[in-house]
Amino acid sequence: MYTSVNNEKMLRYAAASVILSAFCALFGAVYEYFSHEVYSYFMIYAVALPLLLCGLPYILFAVNGKNIPPLNVLRLWNSGISTLTVGCIFEGVLEIYGTTNRLIIVYPIAGSVLCTAAVILYVVSMKKHHSPVITTGEIV
Repeated sequence: MYTSVNNEKMLRYAAASVILSAFCALFGAVYEYFSHEVYSYFMIYAVALPLLLCGLPYILFAVNGKNIPPLNVLRLWNSGISTLTVGCIFEGVLEIYGTTNRLIIVYPIAGSVLCTAAVILYVVSMKKHHSPVITTGEIV
């Protein structure tokens, strides 16, 4: 693939992350408006996760133009950030409602595992990409 195509793809991913952040902000604002002035930091800062952890890296990849992650790494990373974002929103809903749930711990664990797997796959793919090519054949 050409570099300009990769840059455009990364910018589209960054734009999607900004749109997702705007949706989270709108959802949080509407939910807190109807919650009778009860606020949750989890709900307020859920906007920052897709913006900082998806939008910013994608913009940096587009500007750099090199070492674009493979599609499976991007999907794992997006799944991890989505899991963390949904977990924050769910925790915010529970706080606003005034209750707790012991199963809420699943979201940060699952999101962290997915993000860690994405980073490991990215590092492995970059090492594989930069390793010298060994060919089999006779030397004349």
